[in-house]
Amino acid sequence: MKPGEQKLGDTRGRFLQVVKNGREMHDVDWTSGRILLSNRRLILAGTGGKRTIQLSKIQEFGGRYDVNQRIATVSDYFSVHIPSGVVLLAPVDYDEFETDFFGALLNTEQFLARHPAVAGGVVQNTEWEKSRLKVETEAVSMATVGGKFVEIRLDDIGDVKTGERTIVDEHRSVIEVEHSDDEGTSLQTYISGSDRAVSFLYTLLREGEELSETSIELSETDKQVLTALYSGVSPFDIPNFLGLDVDEVEELFQRLIDHNVVEEIRVRHEVQLNARGRSIASDAINEQ
Repeated sequence: MKPGEQKLGDTRGRFLQVVKNGREMHDVDWTSGRILLSNRRLILAGTGGKRTIQLSKIQEFGGRYDVNQRIATVSDYFSVHIPSGVVLLAPVDYDEFETDFFGALLNTEQFLARHPAVAGGVVQNTEWEKSRLKVETEAVSMATVGGKFVEIRLDDIGDVKTGERTIVDEHRSVIEVEHSDDEGTSLQTYISGSDRAVSFLYTLLREGEELSETSIELSETDKQVLTALYSGVSPFDIPNFLGLDVDEVEELFQRLIDHNVVEEIRVRHEVQLNARGRSIASDAINEQ
């Protein structure tokens, strides 16, 4: 390693290049070898030699490139977009390596953050602050220069989107991520940075959002209950609020718990929305 360089990952795996100079390469196969990651570069060492990719040259991270059946049958691989094309990586320690890779791309970047920008559905008068991120196994942690510490758990993301906002008289790319605090209050945190860093962070947070997405079918009553909880109605007040029998609400809560839409706090039933429930409730409100 060079001075100032730190090794972050060292594993076995497979790799290959599927796009070269703008052209998809269909007659390619995986090469087995060693995958090394530092805070500056990615090294792929196989029987055909060693290839080095500078992290600063990586333009995009993520997405599938199933150019042939040999690639399509592999469920877990990364696509790394660089000026000369697209390289695929399938490390043995997929989850651990993914965390290390996102950390290598993001942990040294400087961001601006507004937290909370929205709390409980109410816009907050918070200022943009310089911040640093740390990618962890199950969360993205953020510390601001003002002393705030924010933890965005990847399995607790209800919604994440990108857009542009004016920050200090400058149009910048911004991520708006919905999550919750330890008390279950719905929060939105706004994060901005360079276009490249925002792209990498959005990819990571979008993976978290996908953990919370659901395809279950809910009745209109189910959605009314979730919307009421999302709006701050106590679970104990749901029967009177919606004109339902207590026993009916208890059965409904149990069904939502079984579907992993709400989390049980204690019996008899106190519940709170999790990321999946907040996402469904938000969609239900938007449909009204």
